[in-house]
Amino acid sequence: MEPNTSHSNIADGKSTAIIAYITLIGLIVAFVQNSEKKNAYANFHIRQSLGLMCTGLALSLINIIPLLGWIICIVGMFVLLVLWIKGLLNAINGKELPVPVMGNLYDKWFSGIQ
Repeated sequence: MEPNTSHSNIADGKSTAIIAYITLIGLIVAFVQNSEKKNAYANFHIRQSLGLMCTGLALSLINIIPLLGWIICIVGMFVLLVLWIKGLLNAINGKELPVPVMGNLYDKWFSGIQ
């Protein structure tokens, strides 16, 4: 948990943060829920989830390349699954930690989501 994140802020945004990791529909629902009542904790996890979804989409596009693309996609999807579980566990446990490897980039790339 980052020092500037208050416990009430986490409690208020925890359900939205968790929903953000549950499929694309969950991400959309979380985005809509958070647009009404802005919550920094929920925003952080929405950005992380959106980054994971975009990475999954990019891996799917790489899958078009025969053999090498398939291998990269399979390995990448396993890594992505581990990152998704880590992000979901962070949201459940009230932690505002970026997912390993790409989390800081996701936060930077999607910083416009406030």
